[in-house]
Amino acid sequence: FFTKYCTVANKNGTKMQFPILLGSFLTSNKESFQLFLFFVIFMRSIMFGSSSSKLTSLIDRMKQAESALITFASRFSHHYDENSHTLELFDTKIPRSSVPLKKDEPCQLFCNEKNEDYLVMHGIKVQSNLYEEGKDSNGGDTTKTAPLVLLHGYANGSLYFYRNLLGISNYGFGGTVYALDLLGWGLSSRPAFKTQSMEGYDEVGVAEQFFVESLEAWRKAHEIERMTLGGHSMGGYVSIAYAEKYPQHVDQLILLSPVGVPDDTGGEKEFQERKKEMSLSVRFMIGVASSLWKFGVTPSSFVRSMPQSRGHKMVGNYVQGRLPAITCPDEQKHLTEYLYLNAALPASGEDCLNKLLKPFAFPKKPALHRIPTLNVKKVSFIYGQNDWMDVGGGLEAQKLCRKLKQDGKENTPHVQVLGVKDAGHLLMLENWQEFNNAVIMTCGEGHKLPNNAPKPINFDDINNDPDSFFRKPRWEKRDSRKNAEGASPSAA
Repeated sequence: FFTKYCTVANKNGTKMQFPILLGSFLTSNKESFQLFLFFVIFMRSIMFGSSSSKLTSLIDRMKQAESALITFASRFSHHYDENSHTLELFDTKIPRSSVPLKKDEPCQLFCNEKNEDYLVMHGIKVQSNLYEEGKDSNGGDTTKTAPLVLLHGYANGSLYFYRNLLGISNYGFGGTVYALDLLGWGLSSRPAFKTQSMEGYDEVGVAEQFFVESLEAWRKAHEIERMTLGGHSMGGYVSIAYAEKYPQHVDQLILLSPVGVPDDTGGEKEFQERKKEMSLSVRFMIGVASSLWKFGVTPSSFVRSMPQSRGHKMVGNYVQGRLPAITCPDEQKHLTEYLYLNAALPASGEDCLNKLLKPFAFPKKPALHRIPTLNVKKVSFIYGQNDWMDVGGGLEAQKLCRKLKQDGKENTPHVQVLGVKDAGHLLMLENWQEFNNAVIMTCGEGHKLPNNAPKPINFDDINNDPDSFFRKPRWEKRDSRKNAEGASPSAA
């Protein structure tokens, strides 16, 4: 609707783009915009909504896509045969009462339909028979190494790690790696994201507990006393929240290009100032995007509102554009199918977005100030060289924790920052070998890797300069060019 350039003549006879004229009114009137927005989404859902039979078909296709990605996993391990690894898909029941959900809200997918007393957490477990026990780089006994539990990012699922599961299990974490579909995503239960209040928690805290308590219930069901938590993007944010509440069950944290770390209050104010100098059309688009975010309209809701062919094509274009490292047509096809179906299934976990983050991903509770207080021994950040996520968050956390240790606070976590070459935010797919080795190095078993294995850059070494390694996002490069040409910083 907004991309059709209808024109209307105002009283002075000049032409205006109709979307801008409409947007000027709607974004200046919150109630009008909300009514208009819900009307559009409602009409689209009537036109392209999913019936029960369609849902069954989507679930079956999701399982097939998952199985296809598992078959591709064997291509990304130097040693694989039918006896080298055990791969097990699981559906773990967790008590519904463990999650802060409103009692009168139905579960939309994968739950006990009779009395809804439990929910399901889906995932995959990989056990490597090639893992060799021994000593880690600090002389510790690796037979006591905690397993790795991987948490995916926003709108993804456990099989987003299909290129990593086997390789990591061969060298680290006692040979055991889990990857989970967080509650509300993938093939886990998808209850409506309608949370009830919890004593001592604000709206942000309650939204975090939706994921924290479901993860804790899953841990209890699998009788895992201690685990290493590795979270990508939003999964990294969830990992921090979990470690904050249940540090006794966390051996260490591995934060994979995590969202929500920097305290960017200054950057947020600067953005608002810059917006005043932008054109009407740009301000309108920013206003629409901000309003959509505040009203809880998610990227997946747009996918669901489209005919399946169009939504599938849009996701396919995303995979081709963002992941040029994936050159195999079949691999592209199955990954596209997996991501599309994850978005096409009923909304649940995705609705946390505007509860945890402000528009344009500014965190409501920056993790920067939470990490130094965590009662865990080590926190590792891993970023891609071309990452759009702000690596400054991890570097600032490292600096802050070093300072606290120097001031005598010995319980402060040791923080390390690693950089993976030739990779962006989706580093586990873009440079899977160096990513795998980076994760293995965090657990002190990097010495087991072959001598010629590609290694990440470790910024514990003061000789490694992050400014010369990490490449600025395109918009920061553009700002730098304009400043060099004499333009004011605010104009840039």
